[in-house]
Amino acid sequence: MSDAEREARRALARLRRSLEKALRELDALAGAIRHAEAADFPEADYAEARTHVDALTGFLDEEERRLREKILYSGGLEPGRIRRG
Repeated sequence: MSDAEREARRALARLRRSLEKALRELDALAGAIRHAEAADFPEADYAEARTHVDALTGFLDEEERRLREKILYSGGLEPGRIRRG
């Protein structure tokens, strides 16, 4: 694995942790604001924000898959033929 690939894997891991934290913080914020505003809580806005974070997570999943396949291919392995036990 090259330095660039290693750094890409690290960046993907950092971004994944950041997105996980963003979801936790979004949930905490929603809980606090829901408690403070009760019936006036903007449920749809928070659902939309969560959808955006989920979309970023999907993008990240796809990038990880592409990088994994590239690393396997550069190592002489076919990505579809690898089984995990």
